Amino acid sequence: MRYKAVWNDKVLAESNETKSIEGNIYFPADSIRKEFFKETETHTTCPWKGKAFYYSVEVDGKVNEDAAWYYPKASPLARDIEGYVAFWKGIEIQEG
Repeated sequence: MRYKAVWNDKVLAESNETKSIEGNIYFPADSIRKEFFKETETHTTCPWKGKAFYYSVEVDGKVNEDAAWYYPKASPLARDIEGYVAFWKGIEIQEG
């Protein structure tokens, strides 16, 4: 299945190689359009996935703070999504 992440009418990521975990679609790191992403200082910890790092997304001068996250060194239970990027905060995940 092909998915894309869209915000402010821009495609942020698109891939046939996504993974679905806990209702979130995770995109491979090489599928994101890096020009829209800026790393932040935000980190959270998931008991089974590990430490998450965040990106803010900027499109046409509008910023969506901490709207994407990823696990650069996922726990052994979550190795399948290591480095993959997921979205929230109004970023729409579309099929097709």
